[in-house]
Amino acid sequence: MSDLVFIAFPTEQKAEEVRQKVLSLQREYLIELGDAVVVVKDEKGHVKLNQMMNLTAAGAASGALWGTLIGFIFLAPLVGTALGAASGALGGKLTDVGINDKFMKEAASALQPNTAGLFLLIRKMTTDKVLADLKGAGGTLISTSFDETKEAALREALAAHASTEAAAAPAAS
Repeated sequence: MSDLVFIAFPTEQKAEEVRQKVLSLQREYLIELGDAVVVVKDEKGHVKLNQMMNLTAAGAASGALWGTLIGFIFLAPLVGTALGAASGALGGKLTDVGINDKFMKEAASALQPNTAGLFLLIRKMTTDKVLADLKGAGGTLISTSFDETKEAALREALAAHASTEAAAAPAAS
């Protein structure tokens, strides 16, 4: 069973930074992700999804390859490439892998303008090590499907950043 986590951040750069940190944890086998998407809400309230993989481009490349091969069989490789790329791009655009795009856009409408969020679809994780690495990452937990214990631990890890920043701010003055 997978868990869904949605964390709000003040900037797109901060959300991307945390996504990269989580992806590095995945390379260390501490977390297994189904998806990690950064959402950005602009000043006009439009929501943009920054997926990990561009399925349209991947579909176009795959379709172009297969179209070229089929085109060679029928002695029309350029036509095959064009048709393959177009059909692959369409197939990639219509494919939705991971977290449902419509759901993410609806949930991201809760963000303030000019802010960002990070959706994580977590299949498995070593909770104590992941939360220790996320401590100091910042962000505000918007929603999660974690049980109450994990949710409280995640909120505490994210809040630890806010309290260390607040303590550092008066000292810097």
